[in-house]
Amino acid sequence: MSRAKKIPFETTLMVRDCCLCLHMQRAARNLARIFDEALRPLDLTNGQFSLLMSLNRPHPPAIKDVSTLLAMDRTTLTAALKPLERRGLVSIEQDPDDKRSRRLSLTPEGERLLAEAFPVWQRTHAEIEQPLSSAEVDRLRKQLRALS
Repeated sequence: MSRAKKIPFETTLMVRDCCLCLHMQRAARNLARIFDEALRPLDLTNGQFSLLMSLNRPHPPAIKDVSTLLAMDRTTLTAALKPLERRGLVSIEQDPDDKRSRRLSLTPEGERLLAEAFPVWQRTHAEIEQPLSSAEVDRLRKQLRALS
């Protein structure tokens, strides 16, 4: 049996410097911390805000539609919904047209909290974008959409 070839440290540095996945994860974690801190007074995380916002629609979406939008598997989405449902922010109902499917909607309390959280999100977002030009922000959004 041969020993595995050891990767040189220079390779580690090269991956550290050019890995898109690593830089995307670092940026995502940093942004998540910033939004978590801003939303903390409302007892919301950035993920919960995004989930509540994804339910702000004219008609209650199916779980599969929300999981697709948020790039989450259904099991993870179901787990994320439980604390919001316990808080009375989200309602999960059987789809009248398909008994196997569930529809999600904001409760009046969920709508109220989302309305309170949105200006916090706007201010925080503006602070994050402030050092960048609008063209840079637009380009970044376009690039991120292409990767997602």
